[in-house]
Amino acid sequence: MKLDAGLYFVATPIGTARDITLRGLDILASADVLAAEDTRTLRRLMQIHGVALEGRQIVAYHDHNGAKARPQILRALREGRSVAYASEAGTPLVADPGFQLAREAMAEGLPVTSAPGPSAVMAALTLSGLPTDRFLFAGFPPASKGARQSWLAEVLAVPATVVIFESAKRINRILGEMSDKAGEREAAVCRELTKRFEEARRGTVAELAKSLEGESLKGEIVLVIDRDRREAAADDMDDALDKALLEMSVKDAAGFVAEQLGLPKRQVYQAALQREKPE
Repeated sequence: MKLDAGLYFVATPIGTARDITLRGLDILASADVLAAEDTRTLRRLMQIHGVALEGRQIVAYHDHNGAKARPQILRALREGRSVAYASEAGTPLVADPGFQLAREAMAEGLPVTSAPGPSAVMAALTLSGLPTDRFLFAGFPPASKGARQSWLAEVLAVPATVVIFESAKRINRILGEMSDKAGEREAAVCRELTKRFEEARRGTVAELAKSLEGESLKGEIVLVIDRDRREAAADDMDDALDKALLEMSVKDAAGFVAEQLGLPKRQVYQAALQREKPE
């Protein structure tokens, strides 16, 4: 397989090595230059799948050397070579140092494309059991308490399911702080996604905080929090009904929207009936 010149962002497994896509393997096998957030992780992945380096060097590109490594990668692109960049795990540019590399390549008009695949955000949303019609990926919480309190107030005010990355050492802290502001909201603590000991604990924020007291979790954690159902606005319901009624009966549309927005089914059904009446 001969690759066209350009920068290829390759999603890599977040746990199970077999989650790599066939296209991702093709790109890793064919790219002129390989770059990775962690060169050891990429080497191991390629070895597992029998992808030979064939004399190619893997350029390290991470938060601490980005300014130094970017010129080398961009020069290769200007010379008409193909470059494959792989994050340590998951989809590049999502909580990943590849963002600035992508920005500079795009600014120069160099070809940039993506080979999508594994994502801890999408896997956690799938296992959370929470609405996915609208969600916010908020990344990692700030380290300092003051900044974290302001950050929590901001992200919890967004009318969407919120996805947060947090370390196992600090998950108890963030749940405890969140309990004061959103203890009644449904949430899920998703751990070790796609790995042998994968786990998704579900409940309200307050319930999860209490159940994890004194427990030391291990592994990578994604925290998913439901929106504030009490704040579901009337215009959200109206917009959702307009879309649902294009494909569903009044009864089905009302049930679907009520479940998505956490509203009383009778209230939504009455609103749907009004839309059915002729002007």
